[in-house]
Formats: sequence, structure tokens, C-alpha cells
Amino acid sequence: MDVEVVTRPALVLASASPRRADLLRSAGLEFRVHPVDCDERWHVGETPIAYAQRVATNKAAIASEQLVGQEVLVLAADTTVWLHDDREPLGKPADPAQARAMLRALTSGRPHRVTTACVFIRPSEPIEPVIETAEVHMRTFSEPAFEHFIGPYLAAGEWTDKAGGYAIQGLAAGLVERIVGSYTTIVGLPLAQVLVRLDEVWS
Repeated sequence: MDVEVVTRPALVLASASPRRADLLRSAGLEFRVHPVDCDERWHVGETPIAYAQRVATNKAAIASEQLVGQEVLVLAADTTVWLHDDREPLGKPADPAQARAMLRALTSGRPHRVTTACVFIRPSEPIEPVIETAEVHMRTFSEPAFEHFIGPYLAAGEWTDKAGGYAIQGLAAGLVERIVGSYTTIVGLPLAQVLVRLDEVWS
């Protein structure tokens, strides 16, 4: 009797983020990286969660169009940081002044939230996205303590291309007192939830 061999589509990560790639590698997944350029401007009135999902969806769609004709499963993600009582995401700072303002807000005694939306595209069928939000509690800084911290931090350049101006696995790790939710969501890819979705797709 002939046994039908089912070949699953190759996984493509539509992101230039080395952190997301590292997370997928840590789970033993084989994939290739296909970064795309996407308009990441926030739309007025858009909630942070809706914003992250829209940007991730656009990234996935662009990559899928560029890879048309190939048997691939595209995974794209977008991460945004937002203060719990605000509707506008903090986004990625354009300069050190914006990074300073963002970090000052995040260390002012209010928790903030980090949302990562993951969107999958496979031509054969729609796939439910993965959207996770974690809550982050940072140290509360006095003004002198903040000034002592922020100068070297900005000089190190870690704030560049980071939502909210920080990466939890970098120099800002010492700012975080506790988190509620998935650590990998804050890094940029809710790994456990993504693996569950991939198991569903590939089963």
C-alpha cells in the first residue's frame, strides 16, 4: 500500500527582528527570514491591540505577495507598548528625546502593557491570529535617579527600533520589577501560543 507523504509548507518569518528569530530557533523550528517594509504609522482612534494586529497583517500580506507561487506559511508579528489608561501606543522613538520621554512615562509608577500580534498566511486556508498582551511593572524613579540612569542608556543606543524605547532582555531588564503574562510576548513573539497555533496548522 502506498503511503501518502504530506509535506508541510516551509515556515517564513516576515521580520528582521533577531529576537523573534532567536525565539523560533530556541524551539527547534526550521524557517527562513524574509523581512518586509511596512507603514507602521498609528491611525488616530485605533486601539493599541487593533494597531498591532493591523501592522502584523500588513507585513504578512506583503511577504505573501512577494513569495507568491511558493508553498510557504508566512508568520509576521508586531509589538506595541502602551500605558494602561491610554489608547495611543508609544511606538518606536524617532530620537533620543522621544526615548527619554517614553522611559520617563514607563518609570513613573504606572504599569504598562505590551501587545504582540502574530499573523499567519497560508494560501489554502485562513488561520486565526495569535494576539497576546502582558503587563509590565517597572521601578519608580525619582527625577535624580532617572537622570542618572537615562544618560548612559541613551548613549548605548538600545532604544533604537524598540517599541516603547526598550528591550526587556537588554539594558532595561533591571527596570522591570514584575510582569503579568508571557515574557516572550514582551520580547516580541509569544512563543508558546505560536507553537500551539503551528501544531494546529501542521497537524
